[in-house]
Amino acid sequence: MAGPAPTFAPPSAEPLKGAAMALGAFALALSNFVVVLDITIANVSVPHISGSLAVSPTQGTWAITSYSVAEAICVPLTGWLAARFGAVRVFLLSLIGFGLFSLLCGLSRSLEALIAFRVMQGLCGGPIMPMSQTLLMRIFPPNKAPAALGLWAMTTVCAPIAGPILGGLISDNWSWHWIFFINLPIVVLCTVVTRQLITRYETPTVKAPIDFVGLAMLVVWVGSLQVMLDKGREEDWFASDLISTLGIVAAVVFVAFLIWELTDRHPVVDLSVFRMRGFTIAVITQSASYAAFFAMVVLTPMFLQTNLDYTATVAGQAMGFMGVLAVVMSPIVAKLTGKFDVRLLISFGVAWLASMAFLRSAWVTDMGFFSIALPQFLQGFGMPFFFVGTTALALSSVRPEQTASAAGLQNFMRTLSGAFATSISMTMWDRETKYAHAELVGVIHPPADMMSQGLMGRMMLDRMVNTEAVTLATNMVFVGCGVILAAAACFIWLAPRPKPRPAPAQADAEPDIIAAH
Repeated sequence: MAGPAPTFAPPSAEPLKGAAMALGAFALALSNFVVVLDITIANVSVPHISGSLAVSPTQGTWAITSYSVAEAICVPLTGWLAARFGAVRVFLLSLIGFGLFSLLCGLSRSLEALIAFRVMQGLCGGPIMPMSQTLLMRIFPPNKAPAALGLWAMTTVCAPIAGPILGGLISDNWSWHWIFFINLPIVVLCTVVTRQLITRYETPTVKAPIDFVGLAMLVVWVGSLQVMLDKGREEDWFASDLISTLGIVAAVVFVAFLIWELTDRHPVVDLSVFRMRGFTIAVITQSASYAAFFAMVVLTPMFLQTNLDYTATVAGQAMGFMGVLAVVMSPIVAKLTGKFDVRLLISFGVAWLASMAFLRSAWVTDMGFFSIALPQFLQGFGMPFFFVGTTALALSSVRPEQTASAAGLQNFMRTLSGAFATSISMTMWDRETKYAHAELVGVIHPPADMMSQGLMGRMMLDRMVNTEAVTLATNMVFVGCGVILAAAACFIWLAPRPKPRPAPAQADAEPDIIAAH
């Protein structure tokens, strides 16, 4: 059996108050925002990067893949890093490293250099997400912990939406280098504030042996899986020897990793948190819901630009409506989590997202901007219910000393679900488009005047059929997302009713209290 997770007492410093708490929370939330933003900000800049570095667009996508792989590998290591070196120290070094490698990414003059620096940027950015979440819980009083989670969740949800919008505007109006340079002032600000306000919350360290075997297996299976997901659609999935090999390697090494980590005395990833039923159910619900949500976030702007001829700017404006109610509702939902059964809030939020997915499934080709923007706007209302709620339930279900490990694994599962969602939704979109195209060709009856125009008429007809086929395929993907969300809204009720989390002052006296098990 695995040895016990490293235990360290929560820091004795009192929570921040007033303006200091607001400033500290702003710095931590902004740090999380900029790291999540960099997952998507480069997506729309690939053509600019490829042209500038004289490589093909396919090669240019490695600027995205390299960051995702490195970040996915490092996120689950956060608990071990925090126990080994201290939570604040890990956060600060990661933040400084993220800024340094952002600068080097912007200065890159070759694809090889850009990929190398993106890998290092991802390795540094990985711990920032869960560490910002953990430290927010430290600086807020226990009775305001839901507000801390609400603030963190708001940045996590809004950043992937803002990424493509900012990336497009910067690449079109300045140059792609600035998608990395804009990180620098943010990193400087967050570093200064953290050093002034957050260092007092440093955690004691535990000198445990380094699990080199577990670390190596983690790198291999996560790297293989991420590359398989990123390149699968281009390589026709398992028709490709490369994708098949990556899949086998990922599966075999993943099983070996689980066995090793569950039996090693000092595992690099603390899987014992999954023994807490509340944590497991919350993480599965969040991952499934986020996968469906992220699939719609990825698919919608692609549909608008490729099928309805929207510009990147207008498509970004339509997507941007999603953030309005999300920002407004996050602090409200944070207060509600302390007054109502959080499972009810989660179920409502996920069901609301499901209804928005089904609303989108009725889209038609000749719809107006309002029909597109309305579901985006309304969806923002339900996002904080599911995101704040699942985060609160997951972290309240583990012991205080397991918070860093739990936050790291929660973020890892969410990141991985987003990668799965992107690959699967794009594959399903392509397949359904071909199927719908074949069905429409068999039933369409073109007008005689169109066919009398010869080649021009046939081209117009083919474009019309393609447009309708893509619309039908898009609607089918939305239906699939709605079904997943509806199932997740029910699944959350398998979690036990959460109990109040002990205050930091009580944690030393009651180390064995588990909020939900």
